[in-house]
Order: sequence, then C-alpha cells, then structure tokens
Amino acid sequence: MTNSRDADATRLATESLRQDDPTGWFERLYAAAADGAAVVPWDAMEPNELLVDWLERHERADGGMRAIVVGCGLGRDAEHLAALGFETTGFDIAETAIRTARERFPDSPVDYVVADLLDPPAAWAGAFDLVVESITVQSLPVSLRAAATANVARMVAPGGELVVIAGIREEGEEVDGPPWPLTRSEIDAFAVDDLRSIRVEQVSPAGRPGFTRWRAVFQRG
Repeated sequence: MTNSRDADATRLATESLRQDDPTGWFERLYAAAADGAAVVPWDAMEPNELLVDWLERHERADGGMRAIVVGCGLGRDAEHLAALGFETTGFDIAETAIRTARERFPDSPVDYVVADLLDPPAAWAGAFDLVVESITVQSLPVSLRAAATANVARMVAPGGELVVIAGIREEGEEVDGPPWPLTRSEIDAFAVDDLRSIRVEQVSPAGRPGFTRWRAVFQRG
C-alpha cells in the first residue's frame, strides 16, 4: 500500500492505458483495495459535499421520482439520494465496487448494478428524474469523452435534471491524466437535444476555498 491516496489509482490507470484498456483499471483498483493492497482515493465517509449542498436547496423527491448515480463507486452518493426519497439506481463498471457497496449497505433500497457508461442499458434512456454525474466522465480519456457525455445526458427523463460535478481545466490546457478535468466547453457539451443548461458555476465546499469544482445543472424540457 502506498502513502499517497492517489498513487495506487495513478499506477493502475497508467498500466491500463498502456494496454489500451481505459476502463479496466477501475476493477483492478477496487479489487486490490478489497484485498487491502490499495487505496481508493475517492472512498469518502460522506457523500459529495457539492451534491449535498445542491440537494439541500432543491425540492425533495416526490414519491416515485427516480435517480441514478453514474459511476457510483462504493455508494455514498446513491445512499444519500435514497435517504431523501428517490428510487435510486447506482451503477459502476467495476464488479468489486458494486459488490462492496452491497456489502456495506446490506439493507439499502438502492439498486446497485454493474454497467458500462460507454454501453449503458437501453432501458435507461430518458428514465431518470435526476441524473448525478460526479467525477466519472473526467476519469475517461478525451477520446471517449463525447460518447460518455452523450450517454449521461440521454438518461434524463422529460422534465428531469442532470447535475454534473467535475474538476476544472482551462481550454487548451494539457493534462497528463487520469483524471482529465473538464473544460467549460466539455461541461456545455452535456446540453444536447432538449437538455438545456440551467446553471454552471465554479464552487468550493464550505471551509475548503482551494478545492474548486464545476457544478452544472441541466434540465430536459
């Protein structure tokens, strides 16, 4: 195990990219972490603060409202949504992540699913009143960004909303990722078809002024 929380993810991602397998490192990381041989750097004890803050200002879920968390990892954001009353699906490409989430929350109402953002189930198109995309698209190479972004946007139901949280990258800035934080134009790219941008802001969690992220909200007409 390394001292840096990011070192294991960086090493495995680098190896995976060299093998032309841009998503395989997720499973390797979660599997190594389950064996005590690696650290998942985003394995936080609490849900994403920027999501929680937005939800506190947002109308609570009415009965039957459906939410999905893209790249749900070990389930903290999905569990928070479920506690607010959303019928929640959390999906991840890593089987070990989904198994671990189920083990951590054995009585959870969340439907945890193994699925690939680059080839999601057709039934998810237009199926969710709230779609949460937090730090997942930016973990994929730029060559896959357009497909991943389109698939996220496609899940939003008529009248539904998409919340995107991501790191910030200036236009034209070269980054040796992953992650490859999103530029403003890459944030704007989620607004496809009749999914329109409601608000795009650069915001920091309370008490962490140097930890600034994009938080963007889109709504399907």
